[in-house]
Amino acid sequence: MYELLNTINGPEDLKGLTTQQLRQLCAEIRQYMVECCAVNPGHLGSSLGAVDLIVALHFVFNTPQDKLVFDVGHQAYAHKILTGRREAFKDNRKAGGISGFPKRAESPYDAFGAGHSSTSISAALGFAEAARLQGSHDKAIAVIGDGALTGGLAWEGLNNAGSSKADILIVLNDNNISIDPNRGGLHDYLLKVTTHPFYNRLKNKVWNSMGEGKTRDWVQRKVIDTKSNLVRSSGGAIFEALGFRYFGPIDGNDIEQLTATLQRLKNLRGPRILHIHTRKGCGYAPAEANPTVWHAPGRFNPETGERVKVMYPADRYQDVFGQVLTELAGQDPKVVGITPAMASGCGMTQFAAAFPGRFFDVGIEEGHAVTFAAGLAAAGMKPFCNIYSSFSQRAYDNIIHDVALQGLPVVFCFDRAGLVGEDGATHHGCFDLAAYRSIPGVTVAAPRNETELKQLMYTGLSLQDGPMIVRYPRGIGEGTPWREAPYKEIPLGKGEKLLAGKKVAVLGIGPVVNRALAAARACLADEGVAPSVYDMRFLKPMDQDILQEAGECKAIITVEDGSLKGGLFGAVSEFFAGREHAPIIKGIGIPDHFIGQDTQKAQWASCGLDEESLQDLITDMLKNL
Repeated sequence: MYELLNTINGPEDLKGLTTQQLRQLCAEIRQYMVECCAVNPGHLGSSLGAVDLIVALHFVFNTPQDKLVFDVGHQAYAHKILTGRREAFKDNRKAGGISGFPKRAESPYDAFGAGHSSTSISAALGFAEAARLQGSHDKAIAVIGDGALTGGLAWEGLNNAGSSKADILIVLNDNNISIDPNRGGLHDYLLKVTTHPFYNRLKNKVWNSMGEGKTRDWVQRKVIDTKSNLVRSSGGAIFEALGFRYFGPIDGNDIEQLTATLQRLKNLRGPRILHIHTRKGCGYAPAEANPTVWHAPGRFNPETGERVKVMYPADRYQDVFGQVLTELAGQDPKVVGITPAMASGCGMTQFAAAFPGRFFDVGIEEGHAVTFAAGLAAAGMKPFCNIYSSFSQRAYDNIIHDVALQGLPVVFCFDRAGLVGEDGATHHGCFDLAAYRSIPGVTVAAPRNETELKQLMYTGLSLQDGPMIVRYPRGIGEGTPWREAPYKEIPLGKGEKLLAGKKVAVLGIGPVVNRALAAARACLADEGVAPSVYDMRFLKPMDQDILQEAGECKAIITVEDGSLKGGLFGAVSEFFAGREHAPIIKGIGIPDHFIGQDTQKAQWASCGLDEESLQDLITDMLKNL
């Protein structure tokens, strides 16, 4: 079935292949990815579209000496398969398996790790300048998508690279879509270049009529060398203005054209950009037809493309957020929704359909999303800005400088908080509790279920001074009847006592409180005694009455799905520091190291955040006291 692919154990095995064999290899890689991802889900659409490009890059360049730097890594599956990880790809994203993203510790071919977007140009420039300083002729190639190019860091890298005269090649993989359809001026500009009729008429006429041989080669070189005139006439002068030589656009799913063009560009010097146009999901009809769904489709039938339906026992937090936001917007015309290119992932598509004029997808620009929300709030609007927790780290300064410092009432909804499962360390929302607790004037809350999420979002409507952060996990909720629950404000900084007990107080925040409560009740059933359990609900401000009451116990256990250092454990420890009769304080949370990929439940267990581990801890604490 995989006649050629099974013979490829590294990029050196590509060097002697003919163009026809390279085409066959690309087809086999696509089929292999589809079959593997059908039973072991991953990021499929982007990787299918980039197969020809990756084969061409490894065919032309001398990797790993030449440094191939991917942006995000969603498109890098073919790279992993070609670089000695063909069999390991079957366990992609599993515990003990290879990462779904480039990872330096995994292979010398993974020159630079990436899980967030827009980093490739800056990193590749670092490799290029290091090669110059070390007297090396190694090449540096950045592969970046048009979605990632909307990020501000990418433009900082472009500005620096263009003025540096570094020997760097940037391949702009333009497929008109990141996860959701791309938006914004840059996307429109690239679409204009790609579809410009004058250039495409000339390209088709030249390439299709010249045939093979020296004449065609000469014409191709001539067109590449004089392309700047066409670039200027079609609006592409922006890259040349930054100091780059611009080439393209060319068909990124044509292996012959790719290898020929890359071979010529390899021998040029200085900063240059190759603009290619690819089809997300290329080679697999279902993925081509619906690229948003097939970005990460879950399990499916590889023959028919029929996706395996997942029946959730409860609503997902992201869907609760989307419906509640839509209902709030129906009640208040000042409510607006903002997302940095994650409309479908965060559940905002329902809101976008109902209120298109109040929906803003700003592209992969987390910092801009925050400051844009600040401007809306300063003008009297009520912005809800939804960002994945781990991506919010990229907007930390904006949250401090542009929102908190000015006391602006922005509601930040941080999806994917805590441990997220198979995406691993690059995507865990571990650090938000500790990071944002230190900012003056910020309210930090974590609902323990869907109903609390609804009520906390409603509470955010009444903000007057300062932002509110509501963080919640990836995945399903607790099954509470949140739709029937009335809208009501929750007093800021007020928690709730869930179980009255003895000796030990368990203070939790977020959905992990439910596991702590179940563990405490199990202790009551088994041992006849249980701790008191409190849902703190707010990390900042904290419920002083609960802290005082918990302080009467001999010991306190804090439970959180965030970094143990600086989060709830840190806050409670600070409260009791220096007190003469302070209780023993034991913290359970995410430890001081990065957590690898696995299922969410396995990750919880590894951190002691599963019900069984919590029950064991509580039982031991009660007995020892």
